[in-house]
Amino acid sequence: MAQASAPKDNRPHIVIAGAGSIGCFVGGLLIRGAHRVTLLMRERMADEILRQGLTITDFNELDEELSPDVFGIATTPECLKTADIILVTVKSSATEKMAQEIRAHAPTDAVVVSLQNGVGNAEILQNNLPDHDVRAGMVPFNVVSKGGGCFHRGTSGDIIIAKGKNHIARMLSVPDLHFQDRADMAPVQWGKLLINLNNALNALSGLTLREQLNSMPWRRLMSDQMAEAVRVLEKAGIPAETPMSRRIPIRFVPKILRLPSPVFKRVARTMLTIDPLARSSMWEDLEKGRLTEIEELQGLIVTLAQEKGDKAPINMRVASLIRDAEKSGRGSPQLLPHEIHV
Repeated sequence: MAQASAPKDNRPHIVIAGAGSIGCFVGGLLIRGAHRVTLLMRERMADEILRQGLTITDFNELDEELSPDVFGIATTPECLKTADIILVTVKSSATEKMAQEIRAHAPTDAVVVSLQNGVGNAEILQNNLPDHDVRAGMVPFNVVSKGGGCFHRGTSGDIIIAKGKNHIARMLSVPDLHFQDRADMAPVQWGKLLINLNNALNALSGLTLREQLNSMPWRRLMSDQMAEAVRVLEKAGIPAETPMSRRIPIRFVPKILRLPSPVFKRVARTMLTIDPLARSSMWEDLEKGRLTEIEELQGLIVTLAQEKGDKAPINMRVASLIRDAEKSGRGSPQLLPHEIHV
């Protein structure tokens, strides 16, 4: 008696290339939204999720447990051979290596989207993948690993990717995870970089993001650091756009940070939701003894300033303190604002 073959799965195959905190959270919501997803990750993380499953939670009471039998897990790049969409979520320092693996294994018609911090990763991917449709992306929210295969989103916002054919943003959008497309991604990416400069301050403080934002001394330091970076970008002729709200010019954000706390809280609530658990990914890197992306954030601002014959002393000081914390391997140094400011 002939056996019926299993029905072919015609859903696009999405591979999360380098699934860490952001990749596992985004992948988890895509899985929950009935997409066909494979998480390409390190063996340690794969073992953890195979044992305990994947749990995604957030500030809005999301709490979803996903069994490993409803998605793919891979630790080698062969899974890229059947990819239709590749969402790259590795750290910036690993972008070139991931690009080489995509070139070696993925079909040339696979769309490659960078969901990474920094402003140069999509260009690195494109240079290594000239035959692929490569798109820049910007993830506005923060995700931390709580251990045991659980990843928590602590802030709000929609993912933005570069506009292209096939309506990728619309196809990827699922409940609790929305994608928008944008023709000009550079101002969005630079604006996100300016906001992400606080990642290092949060890591140095040891506070939650909410505790930090509720403190006027910390907001003054955040304001001064961002104002310095905005000045550097303006001198370099680089436009930047506030990622949380296009209605608010990025140069006004340092002024908003200096508003009296009751006024600041009202304004901030219209721009961003932050729960009590939220911390920066750089804090998590220090706590886990990993290298940070400080060179792609403060390091880039300092380099731009030097190229224009300018200085960025606050950003330089913050970068130096993060490098010291990386070397010490003792996690957050839990500094106070006056210990950082120059």
